[in-house]
Amino acid sequence: QVQLVESGGGLVQAGGSLRLSCAASGSNFSVTRMGWYRQAPGKQRELVAVITSGGITNYADSMKGRFTISRDNAKNTVYLQMNSLKSEDTAVYYCNQRRPPDYSRHYWGQGTQVTVSS
Repeated sequence: QVQLVESGGGLVQAGGSLRLSCAASGSNFSVTRMGWYRQAPGKQRELVAVITSGGITNYADSMKGRFTISRDNAKNTVYLQMNSLKSEDTAVYYCNQRRPPDYSRHYWGQGTQVTVSS
């Protein structure tokens, strides 16, 4: 059974940084496609960043240059380094996983709250 556990959220001032972690179990992590999504109150869940099993990354335009997604297959963990945080980054951040063979099903973590104060 897939289990995804996020950590690293909290309260930070605008311009500051946070590093989120997502520990995965119940899968062959190295062949998964991992991602981060976020959802602010009253808004739809949106893509933040994804990273494939081959290390190819993709970011939403508003995050490019500020956020970096990475993975450590030895630790079964994906990270999101967030720099130059803005108040509009305030949201619950969710870890996402898709698995082979077709990568069609989405698995989700419980989310971690990020609050950026101005």
